[in-house]
Amino acid sequence: MNKIEARVRRATRTRAKIKTLGVDRLTVHRTPRHIYAQIIKRDGSIVVSASSLDKDLRKEQSGNISSAELVGKLIGERAVQAGISKIAFDRSGFKYHGRVKALADKAREAGLTF
Repeated sequence: MNKIEARVRRATRTRAKIKTLGVDRLTVHRTPRHIYAQIIKRDGSIVVSASSLDKDLRKEQSGNISSAELVGKLIGERAVQAGISKIAFDRSGFKYHGRVKALADKAREAGLTF
């Protein structure tokens, strides 16, 4: 099993668990250069999204922990404005450290609970 297959396997397991919880999920995807976050409802529609490609955040450096923190803060603020406070964190099979952890921590500080 290679690295990508292992990540997809972890993501599948996590999403199956989240489906039984019946709550909206905060999905994170990261590439070496950018980080993306979306809040997806149970029916599959995207409610709120933020990424390091947003016009406000594009001026900052992308691909590092500080940009992930900015994306986490932005997604948290947008979710609270949309009336969402309780979510499940879907890290898409990525390990919970570095940029993924920074994004989650800032989203919690902005008012999300998971």
